[in-house]
Amino acid sequence: QVQLVESGGGLVQAGGSLRLSCAASGRTFNAMGWFRQAPGKEREFVAGINWSGGWTYYADSMKGRFSISRDNAKNTVYLQMNSLKSEDTAVYYCAGSAGYSPQYSKYAYWGQGTQVTVSS
Repeated sequence: QVQLVESGGGLVQAGGSLRLSCAASGRTFNAMGWFRQAPGKEREFVAGINWSGGWTYYADSMKGRFSISRDNAKNTVYLQMNSLKSEDTAVYYCAGSAGYSPQYSKYAYWGQGTQVTVSS
């Protein structure tokens, strides 16, 4: 059974940092990504990474503040979030894909999400 389990969410003040983790089990993924969904809004892409970690892609609003990485030995992907803003408040989802592109791959496997709340 394939599972993706996120952790690390919580409440943080604006300007603070959080590190999300996503542990995968049951298979490995070429591309892994993070998405988020704020209340009343559609789910949006945050960041993606390929198998080697040498190819990453970020949504424009996250560039310079967020950093995605992975540890293939642990089958885990991370999202380091710095300089958090109130508009970053959302449920953050981890996703896995058999595709190679962190930007264009179809993400078919999803975690349950972890809540991130940024207080202003």
